[in-house]
Amino acid sequence: MNFQWYPGHMTKAKRMMQEDIRLVDLVIELVDARIPVSSRNPDIDELGKNKARLILLNKSDLADERKTDAWMEYFKEKGYSVVKINSRQGSGIKSINGVIQEACREKIERDRRRGILNRPVRAMVAGIPNVGKSTFINALAGKACTKTGNKPGVTKGKQWIRLNKNVELLDTPGILWPKFEDQAVGLRLALIGSIKDEILNTEELACELISFLETEYPGILAEKYGIEETGDKYMDLNSAARSRHCIVRGNELDAEKAARLMLDDFRNGRLGRITLEIPEE
Repeated sequence: MNFQWYPGHMTKAKRMMQEDIRLVDLVIELVDARIPVSSRNPDIDELGKNKARLILLNKSDLADERKTDAWMEYFKEKGYSVVKINSRQGSGIKSINGVIQEACREKIERDRRRGILNRPVRAMVAGIPNVGKSTFINALAGKACTKTGNKPGVTKGKQWIRLNKNVELLDTPGILWPKFEDQAVGLRLALIGSIKDEILNTEELACELISFLETEYPGILAEKYGIEETGDKYMDLNSAARSRHCIVRGNELDAEKAARLMLDDFRNGRLGRITLEIPEE
């Protein structure tokens, strides 16, 4: 299966970010804690290379906790400020303001030496589609400032949000990059829902998830669906369809419906806390 999704509005969004980057002191990059490297857009890395950087491992409640801690160390060793958060429930949010001030300490000191006092830190919030930027901003502001949705492409334009006298945020649309050099990256993005399901083969995607889980998290599918994990991903998808009563007319198994249910269970944490990549990779 080939993974690619780069609609026209993303080109426009990238141009807008290139223009706006000069207005900010800090780039806050949200990544998905289940795929911290695969969910990093290399274009954002290039855009923010001369700015202070903060990486937020969002949706950490869905990720394998031990592996998230390993990712925290990985990014710290590369010189980034990093915090693990769960925007929906507010976990880790209270520490963000202090981390922003610390990440921009040099800039704040420079302003002070020039006699510029109380100028707020301006931060761009960036990330791929469906990584939770708008939910994060609303959680940080303590009110609904932006539209949110559990699908890619909800934020279409830019908007400034004044958090307090010390911080202003620039929300930006989620953007991918034009070509995935490594199709494993595309697969992981598809699994977490950052590529539109409508353009994907859902059964193939679920089968890839089954292969991964039976290798890295054996027993999870057996426990959730009451099936035997045979190592044959197609057979096990059919077993899950039978277990979940995914039947069409004529008593045929509806593998596509079972695939959608399984992907939804994974994306919403009902299969447990799962991370799809580890730092050593």
